[in-house]
Amino acid sequence: MTRVRTEELLALQRESGRVRNMCILAHVDHGKTTLSDLLVSSNGIISERQAGKLRFLDSLEEEQTRGITMRASAISLIYRSKARKPGGGNAPLPPPSAVPSA
Repeated sequence: MTRVRTEELLALQRESGRVRNMCILAHVDHGKTTLSDLLVSSNGIISERQAGKLRFLDSLEEEQTRGITMRASAISLIYRSKARKPGGGNAPLPPPSAVPSA
């Protein structure tokens, strides 16, 4: 997936009906950072090969050194769902560039 332009992301964020907030909670060593990296890679911010190794959201030097997450991080990502057609098939939603800006 390619990177999303900042203007497109801002336009999407202005539409509160398309915004989803989520939190990842799990026990120690149960894949929270790997899952976060995979979500980040799905938007083309890091490569899929780096996901789980890069620790993209661990921004403190001590987090990187010790391999543990100490602080919460927030990031905006794009999710393109597939709308259902009346016949049961999937129809992709328009790309972010088709979203009117507010």
